[in-house]
Amino acid sequence: MSRRILITGGAGFIGSHLADRLLKRGDAVRALDNLAVQVHGPERKRPAYLDPSVELIVGDVRDPDVVQRAVRGVDAVFHLAAAVGLGRSMYHVASYMDVNGRGTSVLLEALMKRPVERLVVGSSVGLYGEGLYRAEDGRVVAGIERPLGQLKAKDWELRDEDGGPLTSIPTPETKAPALTSVYALSKYDQERLCLIIGAAYGIPSVALRFFNVYGARQALSNPYTGVLAIFAARYLNNKPPLLFEDGRQRRDFVSVADAVEACVLALDRPEAVGRAINVGSGHAAALLDVAASLAHVLGKDGIVAEVTGEYRVGDIRHCSADLDLARQVLGYEPRVALADGLVELAAWLKDQVAVDRSAEARRELVERGLAV
Repeated sequence: MSRRILITGGAGFIGSHLADRLLKRGDAVRALDNLAVQVHGPERKRPAYLDPSVELIVGDVRDPDVVQRAVRGVDAVFHLAAAVGLGRSMYHVASYMDVNGRGTSVLLEALMKRPVERLVVGSSVGLYGEGLYRAEDGRVVAGIERPLGQLKAKDWELRDEDGGPLTSIPTPETKAPALTSVYALSKYDQERLCLIIGAAYGIPSVALRFFNVYGARQALSNPYTGVLAIFAARYLNNKPPLLFEDGRQRRDFVSVADAVEACVLALDRPEAVGRAINVGSGHAAALLDVAASLAHVLGKDGIVAEVTGEYRVGDIRHCSADLDLARQVLGYEPRVALADGLVELAAWLKDQVAVDRSAEARRELVERGLAV
């Protein structure tokens, strides 16, 4: 059955891929997007990659009149509009809380008047803080924020209360949030607002906790976007990626194709309602290794990532997704291995031009004492 579906942030990275997937299955798609300069450049034009059949409303998710118009006549909503970037959130506090918190609130007030069949909100791995760990004696422990003194000593790995080593293990949704950045707090607010109002007003709602999504169309000139896009911008300008700590911190990278598939499953599965669900690959990779792999597929083997030995306030050491709930509730199974996804990304990157602003972003953190 064809439906009309609204995607907030629908002209962006994940949103545009989701639009393609929904159109392919016969749905009509409306996108609400402010075409932010940070993502779309100073011209703020409709991106060429956005399918012409997508109805685009250019406006701010915090504007009640615009949002009321956007939700009119739609059957379901994907709420992906958000200010992104851990580091930047630590010095644009009001903006992040306003866009992510108030923007979500305005959308929910509109949906209270015009309920939909399903609301899916894009949440984030960031709300976990450190992931789960296993101690030498077999105990499973939640990673805690590393003491400042430890970071200043460039002692990067987590330890238990007796100083014993901890081994990172996949993190399930049952882990309590550990909000170490303004961005993480704002994403948790988005998630909880949608689930609370959804339950109160009979709007079936699902939160998808995206891990590190990568792929074509990610904004290469935005230094606050996903880490692979930042790496790519450096390589395209023949510069080495800059890695905090020792570069051995591990992340779960998930292809945008898999992330979109999880979105579509969340739209249709009744068992998903009221839940927050991980969307990742289920595998963790060290940033230093991922940077080298990306360099190889881009033919930039001679450019070696630069390990700065600095730490960034709010950063975590390791986190990967436990996908048991996603498999059980959504029938989700990631299909794109990182090696294959990097080849696909490299093919897209060959035709791209990137303005590298990562050094500028790092300088802003250093000047504020947020990277030391």
